[in-house]
Amino acid sequence: MTVIMRKTLISVKVTFLFLIVLAILFPVVLTVSNSFMSEEEISRHYDVLNSGESTAASKNAIIRFIPETVTLSQFGEVLLKRPKFLLHFWNSVKLSLPIIIGQAIVGTFAGFAFAKLAFPGRDKLFFVYLLTMLMPFQVTLVPNYLVADKLGFLNSYGAIVLPGIFASFGVFLMRQFMASIPDAYLEAVKIDGAGQIRAFIHIALPLAKPGIAALILLSFVDNWNMVEQPILFLTEPIRQPLSVYLADIAEGARGVAFAASVLYMTPMVLIFLYGEDHLVEGIQMSGIKG
Repeated sequence: MTVIMRKTLISVKVTFLFLIVLAILFPVVLTVSNSFMSEEEISRHYDVLNSGESTAASKNAIIRFIPETVTLSQFGEVLLKRPKFLLHFWNSVKLSLPIIIGQAIVGTFAGFAFAKLAFPGRDKLFFVYLLTMLMPFQVTLVPNYLVADKLGFLNSYGAIVLPGIFASFGVFLMRQFMASIPDAYLEAVKIDGAGQIRAFIHIALPLAKPGIAALILLSFVDNWNMVEQPILFLTEPIRQPLSVYLADIAEGARGVAFAASVLYMTPMVLIFLYGEDHLVEGIQMSGIKG
């Protein structure tokens, strides 16, 4: 392959990646920029686009990224004049936080057991975990609903939190990470007279911090964005999380919807920026050894 062909191939790859990044960032940038526009400015532009009339104004209309006048009035209305937003925001916190903590605890202990402890049926049981992880999420919704109904958990957070804590992905991720820890480290502790519990606490747990951090980040994103479970298990709208309420806040106020969407995505962006290094390290190390 000649130098010119290599440079052409690289240029094509870079252009392709740039287009993918542009397509991904387009709605995010549009949402953020429009959240700083006034309701009057948003209505003026988007009413023309949605009118369906073939007029000169509609033909010349373009999506606006730069506000004519920057304003924070939309954020003020969401935070101060719409108390339901904060209510559903805390509903999301109350749903996500127990699941994240529970997944980290269960995943860490179970991952260590599957990776480092020899017990009858270990590989077969882990295979069952893999099967449940590969199943479409909708397949388990009906069984979860029936179990929650029998236990009297319907219309309570327990119907969502309990299945979430024991989700198979956390066990799978931590098992892969624990498997990458050299057995020699654990054997050295056992030679000094320590048991499995001390080996887990003093050796495996400190080394597993990147994996735990990656699991927390991925679990947060997954559970912060949950929609199907709240709609199915929570019959009272006042109990539903912010991910469900966003569909209602947009009615009749597009500027407020933009501002609410920015506030909704802010925790995920901040957590990702803070834990990006841990996420990359945890995923890389979890793939060292299968």
